[in-house]
Amino acid sequence: CCSDINTAVLVENELVCEGTDNGDLPSCVSAFIEKEVGNDIKSLKKLDKLIEQMTESKMQLEEQVLTVSSEIPKRIHSALKNAEESKQFLNQFLEQETHLFSSINSHLLTAQPWMEDLGAMINQIEEIERHLAYLKWISQIEELSDNIQQYLMTNNVPEAASTLVSMAQLDIKLQESSCTHLLGFMRATVKFWHKILKDKLTSDFEEILAQLHWPFVAPPQSQTVGISRPASAPEIYSNLETLFCQLLKLQTSDELFTEPKQLPEKYSLPASPSVILPIQIMLTPLQKRFRYHFRGNRQTNVISKPEWYLAQILLWIGNHTQFLDEKIQPILDKVGSSVNARLEFSRGLMMLVLEKLAADIPCLLYDDSLFCHLVDEVLLFERELHSAHGYPSTFANCMHILSEETCFQRWLTVERKFALQKMDSMLSSEAAWISQYKDITDVDEMKVPDCAETFMTLLLVITDRYKNLPTASRKLQFLELQKDLVDDFRIRLTQVMKEETRASLGFRYCAILNAVNYISTVLADWADNVFFLQLQQAALEVFAENNTLSKLQLGQLASMESSVFDDMINLLERLKHDMLTRQVDHVFREVKDAAKLYKKERWLSLPSQSEQAVMSLSSSACPLLLTLRDRLLQLEQQLCFSLFKVFWQMLVEKLDIYIYQEIILANHFNEGGAAQLHFDMTRNLFPLFSHYCKRPENYFKHVKEACILLNLNVGSALLLRDVLQSTSGQPPATAALNEVGIYKLAQQDVEILLNLRTNWPNTGK
Repeated sequence: CCSDINTAVLVENELVCEGTDNGDLPSCVSAFIEKEVGNDIKSLKKLDKLIEQMTESKMQLEEQVLTVSSEIPKRIHSALKNAEESKQFLNQFLEQETHLFSSINSHLLTAQPWMEDLGAMINQIEEIERHLAYLKWISQIEELSDNIQQYLMTNNVPEAASTLVSMAQLDIKLQESSCTHLLGFMRATVKFWHKILKDKLTSDFEEILAQLHWPFVAPPQSQTVGISRPASAPEIYSNLETLFCQLLKLQTSDELFTEPKQLPEKYSLPASPSVILPIQIMLTPLQKRFRYHFRGNRQTNVISKPEWYLAQILLWIGNHTQFLDEKIQPILDKVGSSVNARLEFSRGLMMLVLEKLAADIPCLLYDDSLFCHLVDEVLLFERELHSAHGYPSTFANCMHILSEETCFQRWLTVERKFALQKMDSMLSSEAAWISQYKDITDVDEMKVPDCAETFMTLLLVITDRYKNLPTASRKLQFLELQKDLVDDFRIRLTQVMKEETRASLGFRYCAILNAVNYISTVLADWADNVFFLQLQQAALEVFAENNTLSKLQLGQLASMESSVFDDMINLLERLKHDMLTRQVDHVFREVKDAAKLYKKERWLSLPSQSEQAVMSLSSSACPLLLTLRDRLLQLEQQLCFSLFKVFWQMLVEKLDIYIYQEIILANHFNEGGAAQLHFDMTRNLFPLFSHYCKRPENYFKHVKEACILLNLNVGSALLLRDVLQSTSGQPPATAALNEVGIYKLAQQDVEILLNLRTNWPNTGK
């Protein structure tokens, strides 16, 4: 406690001294005494205690000073001593390093001759090991060669074939070696035995096939000729299986020497392995027949008759399918092969077709008639090949040949040319604007003119022709052609429509409108087709790579909000809307002309309902209603249902505003006039449209609500007017309006209509 007190006193003393000028000691003491004693005489009693505290503080400070002054030299001395020792250690290490360095150099000089001798010996050992390995390879090759020779001498062909497989596998392993002579020796040995075995097995296999009357040029029903004797058939098929399996073993070595026939890279054929050896042998007689008949100067080799060789290939595939499925496929399954015998056979024959097409197409490329005929026949062939014989589209096929750049561009040009010619003929036909199904009500809902249906059939046929192209980029080019044709047809329709503008209600004008609507509807349906959705995805990738669309457009394509036909559909919809608007305007002008007398009706002086025995239609309204009825019936017969629905709804919208503004707001009504207007509208005008909808009055909102207001009884009308004047637009006014059936008209319009009434009581106002 004393120590703490002393410290506190010291601190206070230091603070007091710091507060004086320049730390003056007398001033410091004076300040300290002033602080501790002050003016209070009684505080002098503290002096003894203060002196004692100050003495202790002085002693403590002196001890601290002595301690510090004695410790600092010791620390400095210790640090110097440590530094000296470190210096000595460092010198010792440097001396050791120098000694070791000289020792190592001396040792290296001594060992250098030994290293050179040892390196030479290691090189000799490695060379000897390489020679030994080389000799081992030669020995292994010779051993395998001797084994094959022995097996053949004992007529053990299966073992000879298996040994050749081992030798071929060794050949493949050695391909990375730089020993060219060893590689040459190995390849020559394999080739030697492969030729011997292949020739022997091929000869035996062809003999068995001959016994089976292969190839089958006749229909499948007559394929049992030659093997009808039950005693010989099992043995023949057993030998067939044995030889087939042995030839299959030679596949590895055969691929080392036989390069598969490849067409030029420009055709972009998919990579595919060679046809398996036994199937190759089975194909040989058919290949000879094909080349004999469809090459050179033979009468069967006619460039204008591609259907001859295409039909021949399909016939051969069909004739041999049963045999391949029933006799050859089980052999392949038995040895664990994944090869499909029928498809492998078809693939081999397909190469004949591809070679023939690649040779013929350049010769007829610029003869439109021949080229178009070739394309048609190829497409029919492809369809038959895929549908009837299950040939996969991933295999090399005729579409790869047609996709070659020069040929493909020519195909597009010819396709466009013939499509335009077809469009010319369909539009110039006498029946162009007549529906084929006009007499069949159930079928003729769309009232499609013949030219529009023929055009969409043309587009559908084009789609069917190009949908099996191997690449999306080629399909997209055809899609652009289709879009161009749609746009061209739209322009042609527009031109014909302009010629018919003066007769906008005529038969041809309506037929054009039906055509535009039909094409737009079909394109919208196609946009949801899987094929076109896939093309949309492909187009999205192309546009993204080329930066040809904005991020918004790309997003719409990706999210399927838009489709590949959107541009075309939008243009067609705009044309449809313009044509409908022109028709509506035409009918509306006629209706307005017919309504002139009705506008001048004396609504202010008509007799009340009570003064008439029976309410009847205003005579001045008859021309208006007759004109409207006749035009509605005419257009209902000439326009398809969806178009007519839009037409009458557009007409009703204009008619509602016209009657409201030009007839109702332009007149004043007594009780009889309001009742007559209500009768004319609700019992005569509205029912004209009841055939097209259940509640036609809902399409005449202005007229209906105006009739309600004009025919309110006087008390209700007075009450409603008071409510409107007192609330001026507040919710109670809306509730009051809704209560009497007013939902469309604004409060201001209601007040105007109420003021058109003349049957108000005389209130003196």
